[in-house]
Amino acid sequence: MTDQSPMKASGRAGGRNARRAARAAALPDHMRPVRPGLTGGTFAPLSPAEVERIHETALQALEQIGLADAPPSGVAYLTQAGAVQGDDGRIRIPRALVEDTLAMACRDIQLCGRGPAYDLDLSGTRVHYGTAGAAVNMVDVDGRNYRESTVQDLHDAAKIAQNLDNIHFLQRPMVCRDIPDNLEMDLNSIYACCTGTKKHIGVSFTEPNFVAPAFELLHMIAGGEDAWRDRPFVSNTNCFVVPPMKFATESCEVMERCIEGGMPILLLSAGMAGATAPSTIAGAVVQAVAECLAGLVYVNAVKPGHPAIFGTWPFALDLRTGAMTVGSGEQALLTGACAQMHNFYGLSGGSVGGASDSKMPDMQAGWEQMCSNVLAGLSGVNMVYEAAGMHSSLLGFCHESLILGDDIIGQAMRCVRGIEVTEDTLALDQIRDVCMGGPGHYLGTEQTLARMQTDFVYPTLGDRTSPKEWAELGKPDLLQKAIAKKEQILAAPSPAALDPMVDMAIREKFNIHLKQG
Repeated sequence: MTDQSPMKASGRAGGRNARRAARAAALPDHMRPVRPGLTGGTFAPLSPAEVERIHETALQALEQIGLADAPPSGVAYLTQAGAVQGDDGRIRIPRALVEDTLAMACRDIQLCGRGPAYDLDLSGTRVHYGTAGAAVNMVDVDGRNYRESTVQDLHDAAKIAQNLDNIHFLQRPMVCRDIPDNLEMDLNSIYACCTGTKKHIGVSFTEPNFVAPAFELLHMIAGGEDAWRDRPFVSNTNCFVVPPMKFATESCEVMERCIEGGMPILLLSAGMAGATAPSTIAGAVVQAVAECLAGLVYVNAVKPGHPAIFGTWPFALDLRTGAMTVGSGEQALLTGACAQMHNFYGLSGGSVGGASDSKMPDMQAGWEQMCSNVLAGLSGVNMVYEAAGMHSSLLGFCHESLILGDDIIGQAMRCVRGIEVTEDTLALDQIRDVCMGGPGHYLGTEQTLARMQTDFVYPTLGDRTSPKEWAELGKPDLLQKAIAKKEQILAAPSPAALDPMVDMAIREKFNIHLKQG
């Protein structure tokens, strides 16, 4: 029988209040149930023998087929390193050169934010989730419409990402279609991202000549070239290949200039299985690995040991229509297999997860985003790109979906963290105490209360109320809650805003389209 004497009830209430206060307080980072850089790698769709076969086949592809269309500067770098240009113009890369490159390649990459709190450790199978893509549309959830994306939309996405715990980096997720001049678009993309978030940023460049003014802008933001080179907080997302097995000439020239300027490189191979890559999962992975190995050789020929992320991004297609199927099970398996290849080489790697083919943040989007995000994390991808906000097979980006994706990634990260089996977690003493003279349940026990915050991930917007409570609360709608959170975030000043004097100097030098304030 429960003792309900006033004195003891008061004591319990005080204890409950103290425990509630303790639970409401922010946990230190090392005690949070999920956090950037949890170790994955437990999901392995390929056997060790299959990984070896993919590696061997990729080496054969580089030796026998090679890559076409390297720029003259790339031909010089690669042939000086030991590659061979055939009479057909293709660059073929001997096995020994690949092996030498792997021996010198940068491992344990750290991507910097604008402050150490946002740095990302890409060693081993540490997992991080973020945005990516080049969507040309914004998803309007209120009107259920699509419209062209703008620089303000990009800034708002960065600002939202800054406020989401489970979005660890921001690669530019959309194109500023309101800026017709490509140089101004590239520079404004950097500015919009950097003034929205202090997390690491990924950007692309339309032409090689745009890299130099971009570095001028970045040096101003960083506080000088030395400060930039010490902590480069922006990386270059570089589509250095045009699958199948051709270098993207201008992108390679961009890559060379970014390396010279001290910018980390994401080597991005994005073949489409059944169109620009073999239709089989194994074949698509072979081609992506071969292309990224060629890119790795290229980077290290320009500057040995320069940080380069092994970005195998093969996409799945619906072979009935030729449409991309980024939300499919095949896509999740492609990403998982690519992660195994990153791990096989001991390289920091990135791939795709969390994008959806659905046009709106609906049930289809939910299952597609969760499936590939979970498997990407479990497979140990260091950088899971397009993990939140991306719809319509990469054609549309949605702010509300970015916010909802934070909840999805929180649950995915909990899966990545896995199960701790220790003397304490096996809980034999708890079972004994509860069952032998105890209350017969574990609710409210010291052990349960102690682990409420450190072991369990609670959704920010997801609804776990009973139907009765839900009705009493006015039957809240998930999308409406996401809209409200978006409006709250965007109404507040950006924590990544630049010093006013720096901002003024930037606006005097460059044509910044984003309105002040």
